[in-house]
Amino acid sequence: MIPRSVQIVRSKLAGLVVLTPSRRFGDERGFFVETYREDDWAEAGLPRFVQDNHSRSVAGVLRGLHMNTSGGGQGKLVRCGRGRIWDVAVDLRRDSPTFAAWEGVILDDVEHRQVYVPPGFAHGFCVLSEVADVAYKLTSYYDEATEYGVAWNDPQLAVAWPVSAPTLSRRDSTNPPLSEVLAQLPS
Repeated sequence: MIPRSVQIVRSKLAGLVVLTPSRRFGDERGFFVETYREDDWAEAGLPRFVQDNHSRSVAGVLRGLHMNTSGGGQGKLVRCGRGRIWDVAVDLRRDSPTFAAWEGVILDDVEHRQVYVPPGFAHGFCVLSEVADVAYKLTSYYDEATEYGVAWNDPQLAVAWPVSAPTLSRRDSTNPPLSEVLAQLPS
């Protein structure tokens, strides 16, 4: 039997999963860590992925909150390969008992923790280090026509971001509040 390569912690938000590699190998040269193993992820109940993305951001940047409804929704397996981020997922599944609840987790290049954000969640992160590289696997292809953004500072969500005046993209700085987004989202 193949040893499990990952420790899995299920969140209070159904479907949100935090994954920490069971084995990390390091010495004076650096480190090695297995970041994805399809059989272990499948055993954990996670789907297959069809697209990989990578972003680099500097300290104080906040990206989000974003969601994509293409192909029944887009799940993301998110990790921070360089630096440190505060990663946030917001449950926007209308029929969920945790609707509009959020959870945040530190992802960094030390613990190598990852988070699986299931379809129906909005996702965002802010950079806590000088620079951060964030890589994520997606369960459906990006489709601009089915992408939605929610205001990062929406008082209805009350996400406890560790920055008060983040650097935002033009788009993220004009994302509407959840109350407006809900009218646009498919049921």
